Amino acid sequence: MGIIDVFVGFIVMMGLLLAGLPVATVMVAMGVAGGMILYGPVLLKSMGPVLWGTSNEPVLTAIPLFILLGELLLRSGLADRMYGALALWLGRLPGGLLHTNIGCCSLFAATSGSSVATAATVGTVALPALTERRYRPARSLGSLAAGGTLGILIPPSVNLLVYGSLASVSVGQLFIAGIVPGLLLTLPFMVFIAAQDILAPGGAFEDAHVPMDVKLRALKHLVPAATVFLIVMGSIYLGIATPTESAALAVMVALGFVWYEGRLNMAFLDLCFRKTAKTTGMILLIIVAAFTLNVTLALGGITGVMSAWVDGLGLTPVELLFALMVFYLVLGMFMDVLSMQVLTIPIVVPIVVSAGIDPVWFGIFVVLMCELGMITPPVGMNLYVVHGVRSDRGPFTDVIAGAVPYAVLMLLFTSALILWPALATWLPGAIGR
Repeated sequence: MGIIDVFVGFIVMMGLLLAGLPVATVMVAMGVAGGMILYGPVLLKSMGPVLWGTSNEPVLTAIPLFILLGELLLRSGLADRMYGALALWLGRLPGGLLHTNIGCCSLFAATSGSSVATAATVGTVALPALTERRYRPARSLGSLAAGGTLGILIPPSVNLLVYGSLASVSVGQLFIAGIVPGLLLTLPFMVFIAAQDILAPGGAFEDAHVPMDVKLRALKHLVPAATVFLIVMGSIYLGIATPTESAALAVMVALGFVWYEGRLNMAFLDLCFRKTAKTTGMILLIIVAAFTLNVTLALGGITGVMSAWVDGLGLTPVELLFALMVFYLVLGMFMDVLSMQVLTIPIVVPIVVSAGIDPVWFGIFVVLMCELGMITPPVGMNLYVVHGVRSDRGPFTDVIAGAVPYAVLMLLFTSALILWPALATWLPGAIGR
């Protein structure tokens, strides 16, 4: 199979996706139909063991556990109190509650693992307070959409789990590598908010001064999220638990917090389990479909063809990464995060590894570009989620206008990560020593 065949297949796949067909259906159709045409019965002999092995991959067990963890904290009301506590500490900075949006998204991201869940949760809590204080809609909505993207970078992250499974990379190393970039990305967001408020005040009124003793008492509402994060990452750091085992430990602790809040009952658990099952089913169906397509790609030697083509271009590793940044930027405008990952990782990872790029570092790069896709129209999921939770039903252009500056900041941050890869590789290396 030549490079032209590869590009034709990719164009056909994109056409089917843009026509509205489910991504899992497209991948299975391309994998099975294309494979049978090209390779015949050999495909069936190869596909069965691969799909069985994928379905029994231990690391995938962590996906429903981390999703359940986010559901427990979301529906117990802990997120509301978390936002209120951060508002007391950050609300009087230039930009006011917009800093609280970013801070709360960062903290909730450390328990949720999902960008959409983070944006929806914090947006539901924050927008009434922002509207009451007369914040400009574009600034409020943009900060929530951008802050929500941190949910797939700051560990634990479902998307890092998916990358680790598809690329055969240590999920523990990915989680550790995501900490520094995830925390650093919040800084340009907050600096931009402060600069924007200083240069062009948003018209919001300031809250009254809050005594220090009240602020200190409010810190107790941050304990659940901080405890869950420390349990997940601490157990992985110390080598006493795998990502799946750490997720199970965190779920048990979260259930303890829910019980303490008096919300633990059968109706509550039924709702959390149903939501978890639906989300997990969707994710695992797409992953299995991706491996169906991967069997066909492997039999056709697609990775070797693409690697040879890229080598022929004579790009340096940095030039290759900037080219991939443009590729993912365009792709993110038309595809959701999970589809981008499962369609590109099996092909792109061998190419970048052959170019001497660390696959753990590349996982952070891919997730950053997927984050960017969450706030780039026309298919930026966070834009629609945040617009959907607003009560005034203003124009959708408010969300887009508010998110554009953050998209630019994310592009600049990703460029910095390419030029200084130690931002993502230093911590895993230090812990490994």
